[in-house]
Amino acid sequence: MDVYEAVMSRRAVRGFTNQHVPREVLERVLSAAAWAPSGSNLQPWHVYVLTGGPLAELKKRARVRVAARDPWDEREYEMYPPTLKSPYRERRSAFGEQHYGSLGIAREDVEARQRAAAANWDCYGAPAALFCYIDRDMGLPQWADVGMYLQTVMLLLRAEGLHSCTQMAWSVYRKTVAEILSPPEELILFCGMSIGFEDVTVSDARAARAPLDETVTFVER
Repeated sequence: MDVYEAVMSRRAVRGFTNQHVPREVLERVLSAAAWAPSGSNLQPWHVYVLTGGPLAELKKRARVRVAARDPWDEREYEMYPPTLKSPYRERRSAFGEQHYGSLGIAREDVEARQRAAAANWDCYGAPAALFCYIDRDMGLPQWADVGMYLQTVMLLLRAEGLHSCTQMAWSVYRKTVAEILSPPEELILFCGMSIGFEDVTVSDARAARAPLDETVTFVER
């Protein structure tokens, strides 16, 4: 698989089979991803990989919280600005309509939307999950470095025939994740990432992208 194919075929997959993901594959991906760029080579990412029993236990504890309607953990960062301006507001709205529409869920069906969202904390059935932390002393440039690292991981997973789904949703269950991982206090959980082989029977339309002229400006002579 060449780089263009990896980029174009990468998407947030929300349905995985239980097919085992070999540890050696994950090690190969993460060893290569370590070469992702970061300012002054800080490499500000801290990654935990869960499979098998530990991942099953995390999913179990998350399901208990979902069933009990346990309040979310307080956020340590804002996922989105409180008020999204145009065109970002419209893009987010279009994504929601497309995503829930592909699941046959109407906009007004709040309960069904909540059930669909709860699949986040089962990692959409994936047999492997990655949790990415960043030191709370790091600044915005280092958060950008973490994003480049995660993108590198996702593209390398595609090269291995695997799919993924990054999930900031885990940040609101960060205390449950910490019960399993025991991360140092100075780390903030940025996101989880479900990893595995796609379950092609699960329907979920791929989100469209904005036309090039909406996001790119060429400055030429």
